Amino acid sequence: MKEPPMQNWDSLWCNVNLATMAEACGYGEIHDGALAIRDGKIAWIGPRSALPADYHATEQHDGFGGWITPGLIDCHTHIVHAGNRSNEFEARLNGISYEEIARSGGGILSTVRATRAASADELLQQSLPRVLSLLAEGVTTIEIKSGYGLSLEAEAKMLQVARRIGATLPVTVKTTFLGAHALPPEFAGQADAYVDAVCAQMLPALAAQGLVDAVDAFCENIGFSPAQTERVFRAAQRLGLPVKLHAEQLSDQAGAALVARYHGLSADHLEYLSADGVQAMAQQGTVAVLLPGAYYFLRETKQPPIEALRAAAVPMAVATDCNPGTSPMTSLLLAMNMACTLFRLTPQEALAGATCHAAQALGIAATVGTLALGKRADLALWAISRPADLAYAIGHNPCLAVINAGARRTPRNS
Repeated sequence: MKEPPMQNWDSLWCNVNLATMAEACGYGEIHDGALAIRDGKIAWIGPRSALPADYHATEQHDGFGGWITPGLIDCHTHIVHAGNRSNEFEARLNGISYEEIARSGGGILSTVRATRAASADELLQQSLPRVLSLLAEGVTTIEIKSGYGLSLEAEAKMLQVARRIGATLPVTVKTTFLGAHALPPEFAGQADAYVDAVCAQMLPALAAQGLVDAVDAFCENIGFSPAQTERVFRAAQRLGLPVKLHAEQLSDQAGAALVARYHGLSADHLEYLSADGVQAMAQQGTVAVLLPGAYYFLRETKQPPIEALRAAAVPMAVATDCNPGTSPMTSLLLAMNMACTLFRLTPQEALAGATCHAAQALGIAATVGTLALGKRADLALWAISRPADLAYAIGHNPCLAVINAGARRTPRNS
């Protein structure tokens, strides 16, 4: 009888517990586990007692009795931008609403002015510290949206900077074109003409440059109508690009049902989501991306319909929504805590929201988001006693190490 071949691995992690996040419910826990990596992928996973007798690992790592989870995924950010909007934060605290600020030329347009004025290098240097804050907390993948350029040249600059972040730092970057974010000043009163430019000029040109992984829009009273949003979706569909949507943040525009109809990856925000929207998302497998930072920062009082989403088995992701106007947050751990305290997610749901469901919201669940054989070895090692600790503590970062495609880094020196 032939002997089984020796297991040859690049590295092996032992003395560690594993939260695989590969089960529909629960953390998928493996206590006193082991995880092997070869060629940047997970080559073996299971209880340490089940390790094959004959193996060779070039490097062996001690997990110090902590926990390994999939690397965290921030699936909704506007992290590339110039300037900040602390003045608007102060104005809102003095009684001026977000909509009033936006209609008076502030809001998104104030960031557009700053972003257009910044060079690509300046934009990169302003954005890198925000990304580094996320990486220090075990984040291995981030989504970065455009939408603060609102012209072909400025949108290209933003997306090129996003790609440079992925080339500069140990993080996977997925880019999203958000040209339909706001109406630029040169198109004042000409929303349909601007949507024409987004669909016929900007999106095709940016896609041809390989800068677009997905397409988004802001469907809202102060954004774009459902009809205008659908035109953007059709343009994306013609180019074979997946869609997602800022939906039902300030009012019910039936955006969630619209993006589900286009087999959208996600509908995000969802404070004003209707029962029909929930069912449409459930039928199409569209992920609900919860953004508690914006809810908190805007002092919103209407919560997303968590119980309805849960009952309909709609996957719920959690993200920072890092942006200068409504969620200047660079902590995904804090977003997980807020999702629990403000929206009543369980700690398990919050961790799933920042791993497997976040991967689904980006269309990359086949490669990351869970600890499973053959998946990319994007991992985070935590000095915690149980997985719920990640959503429990406020302002505490227990991340000991991060592994990106099999390569270990110290998170605080990323």
